[in-house]
Amino acid sequence: MSTPLRVRYAPSPTGHLHIGGARTALFDYLLARKNGGQFVVRFEDTDQTRHVESGVQNQLDGLSWLGLNWDESVDIGGPYAPYRQMERLGLYQPFIDQLLSERNAYPCYCTEQELEREREEQEARGETPQYSGRCRHLTAEQKAEFEAEGRKPSVRFHVPKDKIIAFKDKVREEVEFETNGIGDFIIVRPDGIPTYNFAVVLDDHLMKISLVIRGEEHLTNTPRQIMLYEALGLPVPDFAHLSLILNPDRKKMSKRDESIIQFVQQYSELGYLPEAVVNFIALLGWSPGGEVEMFTLEELVEQFDLDRVSKSPAVFDMDKLNWMNNHYIKQAPLERIAGLAVPHLQKAGLIPAELSEDQQRWATELVGLYQEQLRYAAEIVDLAELFFREKLAFDDEAAALLAEEHVPAVVQSFLKQVEGADSLAPENVQKLLKAVQAETGYKGKQLFMSIRVALTGQMHGRDLNMTIHLLGREKVQERLRALL
Repeated sequence: MSTPLRVRYAPSPTGHLHIGGARTALFDYLLARKNGGQFVVRFEDTDQTRHVESGVQNQLDGLSWLGLNWDESVDIGGPYAPYRQMERLGLYQPFIDQLLSERNAYPCYCTEQELEREREEQEARGETPQYSGRCRHLTAEQKAEFEAEGRKPSVRFHVPKDKIIAFKDKVREEVEFETNGIGDFIIVRPDGIPTYNFAVVLDDHLMKISLVIRGEEHLTNTPRQIMLYEALGLPVPDFAHLSLILNPDRKKMSKRDESIIQFVQQYSELGYLPEAVVNFIALLGWSPGGEVEMFTLEELVEQFDLDRVSKSPAVFDMDKLNWMNNHYIKQAPLERIAGLAVPHLQKAGLIPAELSEDQQRWATELVGLYQEQLRYAAEIVDLAELFFREKLAFDDEAAALLAEEHVPAVVQSFLKQVEGADSLAPENVQKLLKAVQAETGYKGKQLFMSIRVALTGQMHGRDLNMTIHLLGREKVQERLRALL
């Protein structure tokens, strides 16, 4: 690995930060920080048909939420600006001219219809479709004739025949491709805009990128890019191709797959903690080499290296992510978790959009009741729904318990205690329950389960004293009287 290490995350600005892109960016970031290098964020926007104007900011927002701070990009600039390909078009022309003058590239006047017909004929013969090279040796007269017809040429790279392109990948080790399986490919479209394979080579060279980390789906692009480096006489960077991320069914993850949440913004909106998501993503294909699975970003920087990145696909385990996020939620200050969870109660219309000081305190205590149970903050809406019901519903088990002969006495006694209580603070509720025990003689399950089911409709739940406190005197009395 050359020094200083320079790595880049170079997405197309087509939408929000995908979990696969986030993993690439994370690995880039970890290696850069570990080796005192630079982490560059660049945008490959030459495919204007897929361009989304908000895509750049969405990507940066996702990286920022994860805590992956970059050293150079569109927002802060850097020594190799600009960091959007469409703003770099003028930098590419000398390299196009060089390839054309040295006959490593040539203009191609074929229309889409002609290329499609050629592909169909090759498939009919049982051949793998690739460009035949029909424009490779056009005369000046033939070119002039095509241009007189109004045809605008693309530029194709002349792929050498009978050559092996070999490189040592930092993850996949020795990789080889035969050039005979690669047809002459387009490097500049008829509108003058370079294609991905050409622009990425020039940007990586001009920005002095020394290591290219990207997904396995780019592996077949690598021989094309190496040929371009060699034809231009440029040094070839190191490559590391990360394995696929599979869904829980061990099938290739597609962006239409609804079995998993795929975009970083969605995790943010649902109230996941960024440190948990980073921790989880780091383990998608990387093994720390021990039993420990919980790492801060700083600890990941210390431990990460490409040697422990697996060639095998990583499986996205949503249950593991939720378990991991729950671990981080339990460790976090209540105020932070309340800040994530309370807006979900407001969005669901369960509490006002504007909260008084007392309402804010109550909502924070409600989140605190469920903090140990939350897998992500949005779950508070389902977990705490019993506090907002107009009328309780009882399943068969709860109804059977309420039908037991001791229940009316326990409920009547507790109602009397509540009506005469100064407050329903948790410590005071405990005293009220002891008074019911003394008056009725019932204790344990007969006492506590009866009151829990009467007030919540549930056989089991969170701390009973705190639950009663949060229900409040009015609702407690209302539910007890309704039952009696």
